Amino acid sequence: MSSTPPSPDRPRPLRTAAVIPAAGRGIRLGPGAPKALRVLGGTPMLIHAIRAMAASRAVSLVVVVAPPDGAPEVKHLLDEHALPERTDYLVVPGGDTRQESVGLGLDALPEDVSVVLVHDAARPLVPVDTVDAVVEAVRNGAPAVVPALPLADTVKEVEPAAVAGEPEPVLSTPVRARLRAVQTPQGFDRDTLVRAHAEVALDGEGATDDAGMVERLGKPVVVVPGHEEAFKVTRPLDLVLAEAVLARRRANDGF
Repeated sequence: MSSTPPSPDRPRPLRTAAVIPAAGRGIRLGPGAPKALRVLGGTPMLIHAIRAMAASRAVSLVVVVAPPDGAPEVKHLLDEHALPERTDYLVVPGGDTRQESVGLGLDALPEDVSVVLVHDAARPLVPVDTVDAVVEAVRNGAPAVVPALPLADTVKEVEPAAVAGEPEPVLSTPVRARLRAVQTPQGFDRDTLVRAHAEVALDGEGATDDAGMVERLGKPVVVVPGHEEAFKVTRPLDLVLAEAVLARRRANDGF
């Protein structure tokens, strides 16, 4: 691995790494193991997510950000499962928030990484074509890229009720054609993402969307088409759907 610093005559090589924050507990899936370690088709979701990133030939390194006290367990988990040999893997302890964990993942990147993907461990089934599309858009000059889907439902902005379950007054109805549901992996020029994490202050539970942090810098963010199978496994019904998608893939493609 080269450590030669970039220069006008020797630009930083276009090596791509993926950071997967996997330190959350996944409360909405109920008690038990952290969400990323829940089993999907007999394999932890985290392993599916790592394989999804490593399936892209553009990704040469996957950094997994583990629970603060769970790095040894996650390292053991990676050793137990077959992962693409052309990709390097690194496990680092995370922080108390997603923003802190992504920042720690960025700190662990080698100097020769210039493109960074940030991917939710709870999106285990993102297709490789989506990963490649994000990487390509960053390599073509976009400082930040997000995969996203048009919304099927009309969205209402409301005034949140003081008590859960009470009626909530509608404030406005955004134009649906202008709205997108954002997925991951989100892709970034490394310097842009590092600057966002350095300059956007941690507030409360921190940012849950790295592209939003880049927006706050005034940098442009672009959208590429997402995929319906890149949904986030958050609730028990999502896990049922993910099992069905995985079963179909295995039947059709031997995945």
